[in-house]
Amino acid sequence: MSVPRSVALERTLYTVAAPVLAAAPNLSPDSPVNTVVQLAGAAGVGGWVLAYKSDEPGTGRKFLRWSPLVLAAAVDVAAKSTPGWGPWCMDALLAAGWAAAGMLVMPFSRHTRRHHRPALATPAPAPQLQPSPAPSPAQPNDGADHFTRQVRQLWENRGMPARTIVVKATPHDGMPNDLSLLLRASEAGRPITGLTEEAVAAAFEVDATDVRIDEVPRQHGRGGGPGWREVHVTPDANERRRKAPTADEWWADRIAAGPVPGSEFVKEVRDKERKVTHYIAQVPDEMGEPRVNLHALAAVLRTKYDEGRLFVTIDGNKVLISLWDTSPLAQVFPATRELLTPDKDGRWVTGYLGNGQPARNRVYTGRGAAHGLFVAPSGGGKTQLMALHVAADALFGAVVMLATEAPDEKTAALGKHTARYGVGALYMIRLLRALDALMEIRGEMPWEDGQVHDWDPSLPGCPYRMLSAYLDEFLSAARNGDYGAEIMDLAERVSVKGRKYGIGIKVAGQSIYVQDGFTQLLCENLRENCIPVVLKVAPKKVTDMFKALGIPPEHIPDPLPRSFSPEEKGRIERVMAGEPEPPTDSNTGGAGWIVESKAPDVLRVLFMDFKAGIDEYFPDTVETLTDHEIRELEARDLWFDWTEPPRPGEFGPEVDDEDDEDNYGDVPHGTGGRRRGGKSPARHDAVTSPRQALEAIKKLSGV
Repeated sequence: MSVPRSVALERTLYTVAAPVLAAAPNLSPDSPVNTVVQLAGAAGVGGWVLAYKSDEPGTGRKFLRWSPLVLAAAVDVAAKSTPGWGPWCMDALLAAGWAAAGMLVMPFSRHTRRHHRPALATPAPAPQLQPSPAPSPAQPNDGADHFTRQVRQLWENRGMPARTIVVKATPHDGMPNDLSLLLRASEAGRPITGLTEEAVAAAFEVDATDVRIDEVPRQHGRGGGPGWREVHVTPDANERRRKAPTADEWWADRIAAGPVPGSEFVKEVRDKERKVTHYIAQVPDEMGEPRVNLHALAAVLRTKYDEGRLFVTIDGNKVLISLWDTSPLAQVFPATRELLTPDKDGRWVTGYLGNGQPARNRVYTGRGAAHGLFVAPSGGGKTQLMALHVAADALFGAVVMLATEAPDEKTAALGKHTARYGVGALYMIRLLRALDALMEIRGEMPWEDGQVHDWDPSLPGCPYRMLSAYLDEFLSAARNGDYGAEIMDLAERVSVKGRKYGIGIKVAGQSIYVQDGFTQLLCENLRENCIPVVLKVAPKKVTDMFKALGIPPEHIPDPLPRSFSPEEKGRIERVMAGEPEPPTDSNTGGAGWIVESKAPDVLRVLFMDFKAGIDEYFPDTVETLTDHEIRELEARDLWFDWTEPPRPGEFGPEVDDEDDEDNYGDVPHGTGGRRRGGKSPARHDAVTSPRQALEAIKKLSGV
């Protein structure tokens, strides 16, 4: 009868060790063998003690396991204690008895295996024929591979979810727990219903998010449709995707599933020199223009929308996302003569957009001279922006005139580089009267071919230069009780026809609201014939401001932050220490929007350093009107020193006594009779604002 190999090996060791155990103490009492045997016996006693103190079951089995070592030490001590081999050769008998006990009990080979205690000399059972298992729908006899048969068995043990059977199971390379299943309904002709991610996840003991169920298209040689499904179980792939996703996976999970729905990642480009990362993506053509949630996108990219670091550009079905290391709007872009010089199309660089592109304005359009519209609150950079336009017009060779309602240092410095500069509503109305007359004069000036043409910079032979008139703080002048109505009327007229005669007006102010004094026609003409620039608008005015500019509600931008500098860290520590917060770096002057298309673009305008001097930005020669134009204006009594007090008859009939003077409440004192091109006093009574209405009521009531 064969015995286990471990049993035979143990019996051999007992047989060999018994003579050594008996002879070692008698032949050499100081032999190292005796020391080893006694140490082994001490270890056996220690094992008995631990087994006795242990609360786990199997104490007797543990005693038997250590007994050979303890008994061997006892035999060794007894052999050393007896003289010679002892009476009746006792040492040899004890060693033989130790070997015989070990062979019969075999504590190591039998008692170290807790659940294997075969009876000694138990005959092996006779082989019996097993009945064949009943046919199972989960185990069809179709010659499937071993992996598929294993999965089928598991699927059947889990109750065949949704009454389906496994046609084929395919493991995923490198992913020991990932597989794909091809399922079909267990009954032919029945659609699969009730198969959910949760049901499959329960069968394979994974999360429901690790399961994907797809429809199966019909293929040659295999069915498809409602009765078939393909299931992908991918816990390993999902775990890897969460920890170390590829760029496409990161985009699909974080961007396409939320901030830019349906988008597909194209590529990522890092501009090290400009310190900006560009992400390019696109959406399918059938989805139309990409939809972007800027606040959600900023959260995914670990920034804040109001930090000014994130900018999105949409081009058809493509989208460009630019993430700057620091906000480009917080930078200073120095103006240069090269940037301000218009190109052959009349375009020049006003500043830079948030995505790094140069933002360009123009001195003329395809319809003639360009108008201008600059909107900004006090301290928003309006004069800086106006200075850039004045320089661009001068570098183009235009005649530039500037009128402002109130004087300041910067406009005075600009006035040195213009053909005419003055302050006050009186100066502004005289300038506008001259522009009104120039439209008539230029309309009669023949070109080199002898014909009269509308102004076009691309046509040769023009007898006059383009003229740009800047009206700073326009609305304040338009509210003037003596000249405001005519200023608004003349500005409206020049905005309609001036472009055809090379005359553009550039209006600067803090508002473009009709209720603040603008007429609807003037606002529309300026907007349609210029590229408006709006700087640093108060948050509550942003919506109304852009509605007035004709921007659709879906393209109205969010307000700019109060600062583009990142918040200084350590606020918690400052609160705990009772320290004040650092001052906010207000660096949004010159930042705003340029409205060249249907959607405003954020920009930072160029910086012209007035303290260092601005002469370098302007040409050496200041252009002026032609001699013919000046003679014609003088003939109309419109070309003189516009800073003079009102001339007799310049603004209406001369008043002879005090009673008649009271009848002309708005007529300037000391004016004479009307002159050609003047406005009637009745026109001055037009009410264009709540303030003027209140003044009119006071005059009527004699207050």
